[in-house]
Amino acid sequence: MSTNPARRNAIEAIASQPRLQGSFDFRNEKIDLIYGQNVFSLDKMEKRLPKDVFKSLKANIESGTKLDAASADVVAAAIKDWALERGATHYAHVFYPLTGFTAEKHDTFFEPNGNGTLAQFSGKALIQAEPDASSFPNGGLRSTFEARGYTAWDVTSPAYIFDTENGSTLCIPTAFVSWKGEALDKKTPLLRSMAAVNKSASRVLALFGKKHGYISASCGPEQEYFLIDTRLFHLRPDLYTCGRSLFGSKPAKGQEFEDQYFGTIPDRVLACMMETERECFKLGIPIKTRHNEVAPSQYEVAPIYESANVAHDHQMLTMTLLKRVATKHGFVCLLAEKPFAGVNGSGKHVNWSIGGAGVGNLLEPGHSPHENAQFLTFCSAVIRAVDLHQGLLRASVASAGNDHRLGANEAPPAIISIYLGDMLNEVIEQVKKSGSASTSRKGGHMTLGVDTLPILPKDAGDRNRTSPFAFTGNKFEFRAVGSAFSVAGPLTVLNTIMADSLDKLADDLAAALKKNSDFNAALQGVLKDILSKHGRIVFNGNGYSEEWHKEAAKRGLKNLRTTPDALPEIVSKSSIEVFERQGVLSKAELESREEIYTHSYVLTVNTESKLVSDIAKTLLLPAALKFAADLTPVEKTKSGGKLRKEVISLADELSAAADALDAAREVSKSDTHAQAKHSCDKVLPAMLKVRAAADALEEIVADEYWPMPSYQELLFLR
Repeated sequence: MSTNPARRNAIEAIASQPRLQGSFDFRNEKIDLIYGQNVFSLDKMEKRLPKDVFKSLKANIESGTKLDAASADVVAAAIKDWALERGATHYAHVFYPLTGFTAEKHDTFFEPNGNGTLAQFSGKALIQAEPDASSFPNGGLRSTFEARGYTAWDVTSPAYIFDTENGSTLCIPTAFVSWKGEALDKKTPLLRSMAAVNKSASRVLALFGKKHGYISASCGPEQEYFLIDTRLFHLRPDLYTCGRSLFGSKPAKGQEFEDQYFGTIPDRVLACMMETERECFKLGIPIKTRHNEVAPSQYEVAPIYESANVAHDHQMLTMTLLKRVATKHGFVCLLAEKPFAGVNGSGKHVNWSIGGAGVGNLLEPGHSPHENAQFLTFCSAVIRAVDLHQGLLRASVASAGNDHRLGANEAPPAIISIYLGDMLNEVIEQVKKSGSASTSRKGGHMTLGVDTLPILPKDAGDRNRTSPFAFTGNKFEFRAVGSAFSVAGPLTVLNTIMADSLDKLADDLAAALKKNSDFNAALQGVLKDILSKHGRIVFNGNGYSEEWHKEAAKRGLKNLRTTPDALPEIVSKSSIEVFERQGVLSKAELESREEIYTHSYVLTVNTESKLVSDIAKTLLLPAALKFAADLTPVEKTKSGGKLRKEVISLADELSAAADALDAAREVSKSDTHAQAKHSCDKVLPAMLKVRAAADALEEIVADEYWPMPSYQELLFLR
């Protein structure tokens, strides 16, 4: 145990903390009574709105169309009355700028009227607001002095009330655009991409003769995170400044025992999880799963699937609630992709599918996939989309933080490929050869050899945890997304490339039907062509192996290892064409995003590298030199002299490495892209050299001298 005063006090406080007393009764509180209580949902709309207005609004929600001004005033009045009854005093248009975070501006309902105040909230205030857009990233879309931006209510995502200890606010999920109509946010392209999916999928289904409702993309994002004790967190400048540790020697125990995964959840952590779930339930967020993850102090929460844009809004709220509730329990929630070296990082697995009323889930294979032509058609479209736009998908998950995670033992590699599983892969191989499939593997049953245990049904294929894009039964799981990411970016890319692939398939199938009226024969020819051209993207083996890297290169697949390698894919010719063809993002909007994300990468590396230097020089080096000085009286002994020399040698190495890092960071480049490349190739390696010397010192400097909590303390004290 540390004898450093600050660390010792923190550890003693953790050890002596009283058993947490809950602020509410988990056992007797009825979930069905609190679920959605803070959401202006369809059932509340139906009770509070005139029938004709409700019918109109419901149609708007189901089809994604605009709300007319007359109806908006009626809806606004009903929302205002409901919000006031719930104790709200303010309202806010919540939007999602290109920072990747949530933004909001609060306005009060109450205005002076000569005799006091009167609560006001018009249809115009509900539908549109005008926040100052000058300080949000725009990537050159407009000049700084052109500050006007607009937020517009996304009627498909319901308004809700966000409670805090000091008050409540009515929140209205919105899109955010410039005065000229350019998307300044992540929500607008997502909504455009969902409209594109509906249009393109409808074309294909029409050729099948299917009647259907609105076709929507759905999403169920799994969120991994760490919980670290607040008292230790605030003794680590790297954690509270950057969200990840920049120093730390490997502890005696990490995750080698594999005893954390699905283990018993500690009481204090479970209380935090349960309160987070309660807050999620109030906001209609359908949380389903909670469990320990692989690394010590790492956990996961996952919801049931929802429409993609609502899932996005709920995911942003979930991250907010995870952080907010954690502080009430004395934790800090870390959402960084790789907060600790040597143990698993955190991802956000984006489970994605498309479907709608009348046709169900279009990626549901059924009991006999080889007989399900509709499923094979949509699955083939996915394969084509991912193969053609593998670089764009990689760019959608590119960040400085995620670079530390991708390719490590817990995350998929930077090479994008599709895992289908044995059963579906066999069907696809048959279609590639002949255009049709006659058989598909059955799962069967497992006999466990114990009379008291039931015979279990066996899936037709195993799971592959090394694949970045895996078919998992009735959906695809995009596993390369980082834990701190908004899911809007990856979802926008998936929807857009899928819509474009479906359009191409519809064109080819319509052309084939003109030549041959036999639908099955025409479809078989189209699917065979798609899978023959794009089947290279399918890989069911070990994504970590060197053999796969060599095989991927032979197949012509891209291996974009770093963010500076990946981000240019956003503005490649094929990316611009597909986004413009589908009406999702213009060339200027894409160029702005590539510029913003590149600049963000540079800022992140610069901030971290400056902090590495500062911590090394002002905290770690003085501690090491103080320890060496105190060793002077015993240096004449054999062990004392050897230790002192080792400490001084490493201290010199640390000092020289910090100076070299400063020199590398101060090299100026002509543009943002050159700076990003320099940060990746020169600054990051220089940071690692500083860390190597510091971590070596941590292992030999007496514990009482070391100023920062160790990995052992951070990961195992809770």
